[in-house]
Amino acid sequence: MTIAGIADTDLRRAEALASKHGTPAYGGHADLLSAGGLDAVYVCVPPFAHGNPEHDVLSCNLPIFVEKPLSLDLQTAENIASEIERRSLPSAVGHHWRYLDVVGRAHDLLAGRPVRLALGHWLDKVPPVGWWLDRHRSGGQIVEQAVHVLDLARLLVGEVSMVHAVPVENTVDGEVDRATSAVMRFAEGAAGLLATSCLLTRKHRVGLEVCADGIALELSETRLLVDGERIIEDDGQAKTRVDREFVNAVQGRPADVRVPYGEALRTHRLALALARSAAERRPVMLDDQ
Repeated sequence: MTIAGIADTDLRRAEALASKHGTPAYGGHADLLSAGGLDAVYVCVPPFAHGNPEHDVLSCNLPIFVEKPLSLDLQTAENIASEIERRSLPSAVGHHWRYLDVVGRAHDLLAGRPVRLALGHWLDKVPPVGWWLDRHRSGGQIVEQAVHVLDLARLLVGEVSMVHAVPVENTVDGEVDRATSAVMRFAEGAAGLLATSCLLTRKHRVGLEVCADGIALELSETRLLVDGERIIEDDGQAKTRVDREFVNAVQGRPADVRVPYGEALRTHRLALALARSAAERRPVMLDDQ
């Protein structure tokens, strides 16, 4: 695989990264696309910038890899998904947790044992980017960060039918909620909880716990804890796998793309439903989305 070019609205940033890979730099994605010679494009932009880059890439009939979250709203993501489907193009989204080695181990341990309870956490600090605290640019912590945990919950527990999120009071107007708790009802009957916070000075607890008949599992990006006793370390290759499988798909090889755009859209709907519930102070049914 060869990096054909790097684009950024800040040309200096594009040049700094491009110089490390010996590749051209461009001051915007349109210039990169106009230069041609591309087999696929990675769209790695902040939540508020999604939309035009994806449609411009797709108008060139190019496969696309999109960094999560998909957008700030549902309509933008649905339009992109429809265009990908219409053109029958390979796609992938950066939900690399699906490629954790320990997720496969958890799936095997849960075989024949439906999950009855799911507990998700993202207790962390404010990321060091200027747009993150602005809810109108980041979408909030659930959409921008905890979407990884929600995607894993969908994989191991199933689809969610109802959510009710409660945000902390006294948040500064226009800023993201600094803490949120939520109840989720899964379609197959499981109960779920989600807790998020960006009040801390470091990452404290990020992951998903699930309880099934006779077993409790706790998953993070680095390990699986079985029944609070046995630790299984992850092999650390998830971020490499998610890229490798997308490239395989682009090259027409057998590929294990676990989160194409349409699958990521289902997780995005869940995250947006939670954000909407917190904003409107009421439960939201997923078929309301």
